[in-house]
Amino acid sequence: MGIWSKKSIAQLQQEEGHGHGLRRTLNGLNLVMLGVGAIIGAGIFVVTGTAAAQHAGPAIILSFILAGMGCLFAGLCYAEFAAMIPVAGSAYTYGYATMGELVAWLIGWDLMLEYLFAASAVAVGWSGYFIAFLRDYLHIELPHALVNAPFDVAPGGHVPHATGALINLPAVVLVGVMTLLLVTGIRESARANNIIVFVKLAVVLLVIGFGAPHVEPANWTPFIPENTGNYGQFGWSGVLAGAGVIFFAYIGFDAVSTAAQETRNPQKDLPVGILGALAICTLLYMLMSLVMTGLAPYKTLNVPEPVYVAIAKAGPSLGWLRPIVSLGAISGLASVVLVMLMGQARIFYAMSRDGLLPPFFGHVHPRFQTPHVASLITGGVAMAVAGLFPIGLLGELVSIGTLFAFIVVCAGVLVLRYRRPELHRPFRTPFVPLVPALGILTCGGLMLGLGLPTWMRLVVWMALGLVLYFGYGHKRSRIGHEAPAPASPGGTL
Repeated sequence: MGIWSKKSIAQLQQEEGHGHGLRRTLNGLNLVMLGVGAIIGAGIFVVTGTAAAQHAGPAIILSFILAGMGCLFAGLCYAEFAAMIPVAGSAYTYGYATMGELVAWLIGWDLMLEYLFAASAVAVGWSGYFIAFLRDYLHIELPHALVNAPFDVAPGGHVPHATGALINLPAVVLVGVMTLLLVTGIRESARANNIIVFVKLAVVLLVIGFGAPHVEPANWTPFIPENTGNYGQFGWSGVLAGAGVIFFAYIGFDAVSTAAQETRNPQKDLPVGILGALAICTLLYMLMSLVMTGLAPYKTLNVPEPVYVAIAKAGPSLGWLRPIVSLGAISGLASVVLVMLMGQARIFYAMSRDGLLPPFFGHVHPRFQTPHVASLITGGVAMAVAGLFPIGLLGELVSIGTLFAFIVVCAGVLVLRYRRPELHRPFRTPFVPLVPALGILTCGGLMLGLGLPTWMRLVVWMALGLVLYFGYGHKRSRIGHEAPAPASPGGTL
């Protein structure tokens, strides 16, 4: 036993049977809505316009298809693991079962870049729409010092201090409200998320339905703009670069798997939630990108609120949609923050139960039956990050952390199919080894396209994680020392 200790599938399935105090209230529809709530947010309301204007032009729809295919490969692998090992922890748990404790720790530490920093990044995006709404419709101008991050990203990759900025207060307040909602209960959080998802889905469908008749086909010509001579600036290389940029738009579907121990029928509902959310969002992204680039010339969409700009280009006949789009973006981004915070708290919960983090991360509230301590710690850190750092820096960290986790999950399917082919798999990834291999290649290619400063930050983050593992987790690992997982304080088994 040691750093390569593995959790047996029997152990994981036994943990799933006990439940450890988390309340099982979610069904397949709840999981699909959680996935949609996590995916549709900054991608469709912000990143689409940026990627079209800087990289792909009207061919941004092809970028969405390429990025969606990479997520589909990873999603099929996630679905197999989620149905076979329906416990909290997502890729962390799957890595523990296939590659050992050290790899599992690195994945869990890496997932913080996805969930924790994604919640912070989207909160910063939400702040931009919220500030614009207050200014344009309520004529309220918030002080500059209280709506901007004090640190920014310079072209060289370093992070200087921004003059006059103290904190992004709206982003901090949003994270705080979402954290309190998560503490009060998963059922209440799911209900709130469902309402928000219905609102933003309605906004997206309104834009597609009412915007389509106003599309000018001339805006789609040329469909793939000629390359400028630089890689990634239009042409087919621009389509590929656009896929890497808008990959951030798909982040979140894997958060469905973190709610496994709060799902009534996880073997059936988890694959439905993961793949259903991916399918719905990919279709909406494709339609939305076509309408946006048809309403406005793609070069005009490099703004913080591209959907708003596209609607304005249609003229007065769609003026009534502009405030609705603003409200849809505000509510939509809020639901993404909710799901990301939920996912991170469940990762902390799972790692604590294995002894790799202090026991208080695994405490379950006696009344609400939620991992309240993990949720409060997650929310506190996310509030600090959202208040101090800009969305550009956070978004890059989120992307590289997520891609790494996707690669490990795809590799885990290959490893477990080879080592344990006899295991019962309620959902089987099709065309193995082709699908996992394509997932590894796609995600690996997107990782290589990220800048050197992002890779350096990933290396520093992982080095810090190794220090914590060997200083604390390795010495107290329950699997490494054959100790059973404890009951959750305050919860019921």
